[in-house]
Amino acid sequence: MAIRPTLQANYDVQALRAEEFPVARQTVYLNHAGISPLPRRAVLAMQDANNRLMENPSAAYSWFLEREQAMRANAARLINAASPDEIVGVQSTSLGLNLVAQALPWRSGENILLCDVEFPSNAYPWMRLVEQHGVEVRLIPAHEGGLTVEGLAQAVDSHTRLVTVSAVQFLSGHRSDLRAIGEFCHAHKLIFAVDAIQAAGHVPIDVQAMHIGILAAGGQKSLMAPPGQGFLYVRSDLAEQMRPTFVGPNATEDWIHWLKYDLTPLKGAARFTMGTPNVSGIVGLNESLALLLELGILNIDAYVTALVRQTRQQLLERGYAVLTPPEHAGILTFRAAPDDASTDALVKALAERHIVVVKHWDAHDVPYVRASFHCYNTWEDSERLLTALEEVQL
Repeated sequence: MAIRPTLQANYDVQALRAEEFPVARQTVYLNHAGISPLPRRAVLAMQDANNRLMENPSAAYSWFLEREQAMRANAARLINAASPDEIVGVQSTSLGLNLVAQALPWRSGENILLCDVEFPSNAYPWMRLVEQHGVEVRLIPAHEGGLTVEGLAQAVDSHTRLVTVSAVQFLSGHRSDLRAIGEFCHAHKLIFAVDAIQAAGHVPIDVQAMHIGILAAGGQKSLMAPPGQGFLYVRSDLAEQMRPTFVGPNATEDWIHWLKYDLTPLKGAARFTMGTPNVSGIVGLNESLALLLELGILNIDAYVTALVRQTRQQLLERGYAVLTPPEHAGILTFRAAPDDASTDALVKALAERHIVVVKHWDAHDVPYVRASFHCYNTWEDSERLLTALEEVQL
């Protein structure tokens, strides 16, 4: 019988489960890399917002603007942005990265470096530039599940303009060394862009110390926020170089005078404002950000990483092939069945036991099970998963 590991969080995990995540009462929820359950406080805040929109939407708007400002301030705190003015709410990671990719001034022959295991949200916006502007996209082979400085050093040249990476890779859970990559970009005078949807809320990110110029994070994964609402960070000096291709009616100077038709963009990230905001989504995102900040990202990272490390070790000892490398965050991916059909059957059998995981393929169509953890999961959750894997007969 395996020795139960000692896992201690610097916050009250049981209180967190009871007060914010009722899903934990019966379900071992391990799909935070897909879509996370909302904390109770976010749901209540969104209900409040919608009630105000129902009763008197005009009066609700000034109330909302205060919370929108708080959301930008909390997002800036989360990633240590220099100012909330470097933050703007966006629908998704995809939208945020598309907006900045289309706004940068490109020259034919420039190239962009990214790893060959990026989620499409951090590949397609840059690949689109190939036919539009004659930009080259260079795919760097992954090493232990992600991008390395060594890989960058082999691919960079005098025409390289931008490096983009996921802070945590969606499939393997590889944790990118953002500080080392950022220092590489800084030394080579390259723009550094980060897809943080699997990391913001899990992993400490310091955009200033890491020389990150662009960062986008949809809300529904590591931020545990409403689907369809995230945020975009653009460093102020970089934003001034950008001319948005898509222009919202409230993204220009003196925009409130609707009939002036002045296309002068607002300062900072606000130039990427895309019209009417998602009121309840931004209110919910703000509450989720506040919760994560209260718990402390360093605390979450230490606890969740230890939990995944111990679970990973148990899988290895039981003979499973584990894709997740030693340097990981909250994602744990492993082979548990020989083919697609049996992997589907396993995921279904686990769901019937109230254990939620998902199937993902690698680039060679090999099926894996992905379990992704967050701040309120426990070793008891891992034990239920490990026991169920042994019990399910395929």
